[in-house]
Amino acid sequence: TLMSNLGLEHALGARGIEFGRASVGDRYVLELMKSRGWLLGGENSGHIICRDRTTTGDGIIASLQVLAAMMQAGRNLHEIKQQMAKYPQILINVETVSGLNPMQDPKVQSAVAEVEAGLDKRGRVLLRKSGTEPVIRVMVEGENREEVIRAADYLADAVRACGLSA
Repeated sequence: TLMSNLGLEHALGARGIEFGRASVGDRYVLELMKSRGWLLGGENSGHIICRDRTTTGDGIIASLQVLAAMMQAGRNLHEIKQQMAKYPQILINVETVSGLNPMQDPKVQSAVAEVEAGLDKRGRVLLRKSGTEPVIRVMVEGENREEVIRAADYLADAVRACGLSA
């Protein structure tokens, strides 16, 4: 999904495995999987869809598939997970006035562009309205934790300053 860790994307890319991002929710992940003919997808929440087995996130099926992969590879889970570096990911929820979108504010757009340029391909930024509460989710992830924290705080302040905060 949109929130999947950038470390996963980089690890898969290094192995020539295609990666895609979908909106949050099994429904959107499944749509992307079907459109690309993929059998495996999921969310960082742990909802993993094994499309050759089921059409929803199922923890038991995902666990069994991990065990099968471990047996096939002849490696334990600790060895397998060493192939991916999980990048620090900071999420700040900024309370907002309902119905307003910070991405329309030029100051927020400028702040996002500045942070993205600074992170280059070593990180990414995601600002999105929550579907369940009046908040803007400000997410920054990247290789360097301190840089990610500073960037997330900077963007959260930009959202607050544009007058959208409650």
